[in-house]
Amino acid sequence: MKAIMVVGTTSHAGKSFLTAALCRTLARHGWRVAPFKGQNMALNAYVTATGGEIGYAQAVQAWAAGIIPRVEMNPILLKPQGNMTSQVIMKGKAIGTVSAIEYYENYFDLGWEVIQDSLYRLSLEFDLIICEGAGSPAEINLKHRDLTNMRIAKHLNATTILVADIERGGAFAHIVGTLELLEPNERSLIKGIVINKFRGHKELLTSGIEWLEKHTGIPVLGVIPWMDNTLPAEDSLDLLERKAAQKNPDLNISVIRLPRISNFTDFDPLEAESTVGITYLSLKDSLGHPDAVIIPGSKTTISDLMAMEKSGMAKQLQDYAAAGGTIIGICGGFQMLGQRIIDPEGYENEPGEYRGLGLLPVITILSDNKIARQRQAFSNYPQAGLPVDGYEIHQGRTRIPQRAKEIEHKYQPIFDDSNLGLVDESKSIWGCYLHGLFDNGPWRRSWLNHLRKQRGMSSLATGISNYREEREVTLNSLADLIETHLNLKSIISDNYY
Repeated sequence: MKAIMVVGTTSHAGKSFLTAALCRTLARHGWRVAPFKGQNMALNAYVTATGGEIGYAQAVQAWAAGIIPRVEMNPILLKPQGNMTSQVIMKGKAIGTVSAIEYYENYFDLGWEVIQDSLYRLSLEFDLIICEGAGSPAEINLKHRDLTNMRIAKHLNATTILVADIERGGAFAHIVGTLELLEPNERSLIKGIVINKFRGHKELLTSGIEWLEKHTGIPVLGVIPWMDNTLPAEDSLDLLERKAAQKNPDLNISVIRLPRISNFTDFDPLEAESTVGITYLSLKDSLGHPDAVIIPGSKTTISDLMAMEKSGMAKQLQDYAAAGGTIIGICGGFQMLGQRIIDPEGYENEPGEYRGLGLLPVITILSDNKIARQRQAFSNYPQAGLPVDGYEIHQGRTRIPQRAKEIEHKYQPIFDDSNLGLVDESKSIWGCYLHGLFDNGPWRRSWLNHLRKQRGMSSLATGISNYREEREVTLNSLADLIETHLNLKSIISDNYY
């Protein structure tokens, strides 16, 4: 099967970005291409139309290729959940929670079979597969259990591109060191080098590039300039590098950076709003007085709730709510807003009941029956009748208990399906299970206008497109960028390009 492999000298070198850009570029040239990442470790997940979980980055890459995301594009997803364990997702379904040692003892051979089967199925439908590696292909202590990098490149005999992040410094050393640590049959697959995230004049790199090409015998395909905004990140390390909230925005919204924060891609549409400033707060930070606070999803809701309690952030949130502040909890954040979380079998922690923030009259019972599905609904609040879509990924069931029915009238369903979330009568405390909620442009603007009205600001237009339209513009811009700055024809024959 025809394939291009993208590997990086380090994490965050630009593999996901370049894979997505190649998908869009080659699709624009008439090829049916599909993205692929054999094994992904990430807490940003997407639910496919069949209810399977994959890494969110592979969903974006599928959209870049102009196709529907499917589980074969990321057959193994590992979701870290603390205590050196991860939930294992294979072909979209959770099959267990194991330590790293247990995973490679019990799932390595099965994982390789699943990867080969997924590649075969994709090859039957697509002309070209664009594969993304993970971390570095030269981790010599991990190569024997590689399910993502050069094992796949060798299996496919893939034309392989090595990407280096020059922003980190030491890019030339990273490139040479990576190549030196590859086996000869692996190194022979590297057909081009890309230098990413460069600030300054390209001429300053000329002598270094000439030396690199002479020393390695591999062409440098080009230098990609720094971009402030590209695509959603795969893991929470990116949050540490996020820029601070813009100066003097109309609204300041704080997102609690939970220890096991998941699906923080939910907030990219808010960051794209020019009138909104987003700040990610650690549990040690002072909450202050933002216009709204978001409690995001978590892979380990109980542990993160206990961490908030221990740090004092839980008390800060309760005081903020008592003073009339607006809080919205999504997925795990919704569960935390309730009275209790009950874990009868110890799925997340020791079996037992755990006290929530007490801001919504709900209880959540955890079970092994995980919900992962796409959803469509119509809103009741902040504006009735708005169509919204998104997806659920959670193991808990959240309900108002019978003994709280007398106060049920004070809390209304946000959507026409009451299971998706509640809001209190003051419209200050919102709890929702719908990931991707803010992708819905009219709903997002209506919610922001609710905040703006409280502060005496004029309303923003709500007749706007959904965030996917902005994502399309970004993907086209990335494709334009690499076509401008990379000499792809030097490694991609006319049969491809």
